[in-house]
Amino acid sequence: MRHAFPFSAIVGQDEMKRALVLTAIDAGIGGVLVFGDRGTGKSTAVRALAALLPTIRVAEGCPYNCDGQAPKTCPHCSQSKSRKKPKTVEVPTPVVDLPLGATEDRVVGALDVERALTEGKKVFEPGLLARANRGYLYIDEANLLEDHIVDLLLDVAQTGENMVEREGLSVRHDARFVLVGSGNPEEGELRPQLLDRFGLSVDVASPNDLDQRIEVIKRRDAFDRDPDGFVAEWQGETDALRDGILAARERLGTVASSDDILRDCARLCIALGSDGLRGELTLLRTGRAHAAFAGRDEITLEDLRIVAPSALRHRLRRDPLDDAGSTARVERVIADVLGG
Repeated sequence: MRHAFPFSAIVGQDEMKRALVLTAIDAGIGGVLVFGDRGTGKSTAVRALAALLPTIRVAEGCPYNCDGQAPKTCPHCSQSKSRKKPKTVEVPTPVVDLPLGATEDRVVGALDVERALTEGKKVFEPGLLARANRGYLYIDEANLLEDHIVDLLLDVAQTGENMVEREGLSVRHDARFVLVGSGNPEEGELRPQLLDRFGLSVDVASPNDLDQRIEVIKRRDAFDRDPDGFVAEWQGETDALRDGILAARERLGTVASSDDILRDCARLCIALGSDGLRGELTLLRTGRAHAAFAGRDEITLEDLRIVAPSALRHRLRRDPLDDAGSTARVERVIADVLGG
């Protein structure tokens, strides 16, 4: 069995790991965009997350990962001649890669040409969006994605449904997933429309600390030499982190947000000049997930201080008179508005 590098064994990159964990607690945050140099652990972290996430229950044999509770709404389960709910099984939370060269048919699904030719039947072949339902869709080099694929993702991310009408087929299925993108800013910027759809944005860089770089090398070398042993060594921390995510999911609905916290969210976004209200809503949800993960029953100013850079740095308007980077601007406004 091929193992993924343990999430809990990743050295540094605390903001990136925190952002991924928070989206695992509340998928409604809206996904994570990770920008940084090559070789900084972006892809490793996303794939490690898959091994960390709890399993989900799906209808057996369903290519849309439906939970089997409403079979009439699923294109696959609705074809069953039995009136009983389908049998469900536990499967790993899907983490699906969207390749840069993927065609529109590969992403949304299309007519199964082989069956059409051999059996004379029009049968829909589900695409990557179906496989990613109730899981994660990962786009490496998201800033190089073709525009028409970006438009498709925007539509599906907005509605939570994928609708395909072509070659005489009309299919609609759930496509609710956490979108995770990564890229190198030197290779181009992300389209503003797609950028705004990511709930959180994280900048990563190679560590400058000598001891930390040595620790990265040691752990990676130990994993490459003995994957089974290395994964077993970190299993305790992996299990603890998984249990923490599950506990936070249970606690999430009871975490309170005072009027003062709502006011602080709005003040931060006004001070930063972010457009619309998506910034406040994302900041609130992320702060709630962070409080739940920390075991608190109410959002605090400390929660907002910690998650605000990730939730707001990609929502800033360009300021030609300010040479500071987006992270520095957010941190400056946090200090002015929230203090500390």
